[in-house]
Amino acid sequence: MKKLLAILFILLVLFVVGIWFFYFRGRKNIRTGPRPVPIAVSKHSDLFNYSIEDVLNAYYRMTDGFVSSDTTIVNKYNNELVINLDRVKMDELKKDTAKDADKIYLTALDFIANAKSEATTILQQPSWDKKREGLNALTDDLRNLLITIKYDRGKIYYGECRTAFPNEIPGYWLSSTNVIHSPYPGTAGECGSLKDSIDFMAKDTTGKPR
Repeated sequence: MKKLLAILFILLVLFVVGIWFFYFRGRKNIRTGPRPVPIAVSKHSDLFNYSIEDVLNAYYRMTDGFVSSDTTIVNKYNNELVINLDRVKMDELKKDTAKDADKIYLTALDFIANAKSEATTILQQPSWDKKREGLNALTDDLRNLLITIKYDRGKIYYGECRTAFPNEIPGYWLSSTNVIHSPYPGTAGECGSLKDSIDFMAKDTTGKPR
């Protein structure tokens, strides 16, 4: 009897071990749900990035006013843009210990001062043609500012209307999306295409933004 019980006990142990092996060891480690998205890393502080984003948001809204030829919208967000340009946390660039930090700081200061001057011109000019000339110059200053500081919290699209002004002088604008909404009517009708982008976001080994 004892021998039979011992055999039954051994068989029970083998049965339990077999179930454990095939059920647990044989299962694949399947991840359910979406993969977590890594947090984007920036070389700048949140405060600095927020101050630049405020400038861009005011610029985008002002540009929408150009698209719809709405003076009220252009003037409202033009004023907001000038205020936000004054609030950019430039001291962070001044404190940077990296190589050429002083040069970057002074260059960025120049572009901000030029952008404020062009924004004032837009506000003061009565005609849409002159306002759009100011927008073109303002866009150039902001684009150069973003490139100088290596803004890395988002991809900025750079649009072009090749016939924005007489004599086929092109006009440019910045956008947060690749959808074309040209603020320039063009000399031969509405025009616009993507010319380039500003993208300093950190990327992983696959080339995707981190």
